[in-house]
Amino acid sequence: MTPITLITGASRGIGAATARLCAQHGHRVVINYARDAQAAEEVARQVRAAGGEALTVQADVSQEADVLRLFDAIDRHWGRLTGLVNNAGVVDVAARVEDYSMARLQRMFAINVFGSFLCAREAVRRMSTRHGGAGGAIVNVSSVAARGGGANQYVDYAASKGAIDTFTIGLSKEVAAEGIRVNAVRPGITDTEIHASGGQPDRAWNLASQIPMQRPGHPEEIAQAICWLLSDAASYTTGALLDVGGGR
Repeated sequence: MTPITLITGASRGIGAATARLCAQHGHRVVINYARDAQAAEEVARQVRAAGGEALTVQADVSQEADVLRLFDAIDRHWGRLTGLVNNAGVVDVAARVEDYSMARLQRMFAINVFGSFLCAREAVRRMSTRHGGAGGAIVNVSSVAARGGGANQYVDYAASKGAIDTFTIGLSKEVAAEGIRVNAVRPGITDTEIHASGGQPDRAWNLASQIPMQRPGHPEEIAQAICWLLSDAASYTTGALLDVGGGR
């Protein structure tokens, strides 16, 4: 059976790299994006040029109606999902907790946490043998920041990823006997566009000296770990939090 894998936030960075790599491994790839249709279509073009199959679907994962529409589109186009990568996420400008607005906190947790819950809920409803599914795999993209805490910069982001770690462990136990494996990859500092969205486009390389390997990661290196966890090679792995952070 050809794997059908949804990757949220797949128009750039780790998500785009994962879409390309999954396609190379024979997955039909659903490229979800929130706003940048042109970037998503470019990733889809790359997948198709390499001989893969791609479907692009716009949806804001923090909105339940959008998530329902996203999964309905997959159902109608290809049928039951077999893989989910909860990759969509945001950061904000560096700030201390005492300066956070409620709007900032709501946005952070709505996308990074609630979006992952909503997508996982819909995936389980399709994958679980309890619901007539054939099983599947869910990979949540967390961060090593969940261990470090993000003091003086991104405590809210780190806390949202800490929630993802706990969510991964709990859900993995809940569905382990229903054919679904649930794991998380925790990237370290990775050279992607997300740093620019937080106002620090050069942050990855500026922090290279703090990384034991003395460089930031590449999106393709994180994608390798995600694709392994999706694959049958990881058939006895569930509830794992896999650090891919250059030793940090």
